[in-house]
Amino acid sequence: MSGRRVAITGLGVVAPLGNSLDALMTSLMAGRSGVRLLDASLAGGLRSPIAAPADFAGGDFFPAPRLRLLDRVSQFALVAARAAVDHANLDFTAEARERCGVCIGTGLGGAETTEEGYHTLYAERSDRIKPYSVLNAMNNAAAAWIGIEYGLQGANLTYSTACSSSAVAIGEAARRIQGHDADVMVAGGAEAPLVPGVLRAWDAMRTLATADPQIPSASCRPFAKDRSGLVLGEGAACVILEEWEHARKRGATIHGEFAGYGLTSEVAHITRPTVEGQARTMRAALRSAGLHPADIGYINAHGTATLQNDAVETAAIKAVFGGDAYRIPVSSTKSMHGHLLGAAGALEFVITVLSLRSGVVPPTMHLDVPDPLCDLDYVRGAGRSGVGLRAAMSNSFAFGGTNAVLIARAATA
Repeated sequence: MSGRRVAITGLGVVAPLGNSLDALMTSLMAGRSGVRLLDASLAGGLRSPIAAPADFAGGDFFPAPRLRLLDRVSQFALVAARAAVDHANLDFTAEARERCGVCIGTGLGGAETTEEGYHTLYAERSDRIKPYSVLNAMNNAAAAWIGIEYGLQGANLTYSTACSSSAVAIGEAARRIQGHDADVMVAGGAEAPLVPGVLRAWDAMRTLATADPQIPSASCRPFAKDRSGLVLGEGAACVILEEWEHARKRGATIHGEFAGYGLTSEVAHITRPTVEGQARTMRAALRSAGLHPADIGYINAHGTATLQNDAVETAAIKAVFGGDAYRIPVSSTKSMHGHLLGAAGALEFVITVLSLRSGVVPPTMHLDVPDPLCDLDYVRGAGRSGVGLRAAMSNSFAFGGTNAVLIARAATA
């Protein structure tokens, strides 16, 4: 990217496969799935009673009085941000906090609070709506609470572009550093969509995967001929982005360099992706990074396991990378952690950075029946270690047409 270099110094997650970086990557490399049958309280009436929930209890992290002010989505965001700050060994009391900011992406915001309010109003026929409902449910609550937690006085921004929300948040945070508006940014996304109303709405769209009757955890099958749709997940992921020299001066460990960001819009249809639109976004990210297609060693695909998206993304990768498309390992980790909607881009970018740092490529699981239209190297069934990676790409393509692609590069002096 043009402008000041951007270092990635901290990573934090709350995810269906674990709430630490080690747990997440160990599960991914082992091909372990976080998808499971929903509890009866959520599954009733659903055609697709599966999801990828996080193993998370807010009471383990926050006292009861504070929990009343935090929707589950804000709890996720705060815990992931705290983990990223700790991972970066960052002390904001030593920083010029007006030069530090927050960018968070979310698609639905405080869905649990909204659901509870409607249940009180319409199911219970009561007007006793909780007084903090607006503050808990608003989309910018998660970002606001992170800013308050650390006293960050710079830009505090929330992006809501459906499935690309958190990828956009990370890309825009990097731009603020490049443009001399900030030195440190907490960036990422959070989503907590596993509530009855949201599940019913997605179920009605007929885009959710059919539950595998024998192995429910194998229901999400990106790029497979027998793929049947996506599986919703929940969680959060955050990264700490810093101006390169700022990070070096404080002795931070640099886990990678934020190198490129492509942002474009589809205009043909609100839900149907196009090869041209996705290819345009990947090319924009490569230009931003000053890289050539041959420089990319791994692609973490959007890979939702829907019939249309996977074939379109495969064709778009071929359009951008040409003959190199068959050389590059491509994986959809959604096969294991599900689709975190607005938080998906951030979680997958964290996975991409960890892959780059460790020289590993996680697999695409449950790809047992190949699709002739999806014929790239999807790292079927088992992760790879000892892979030399200089740069890696993470794709996020959204309903509404906002496409975002992020590129990370191995840390160099």
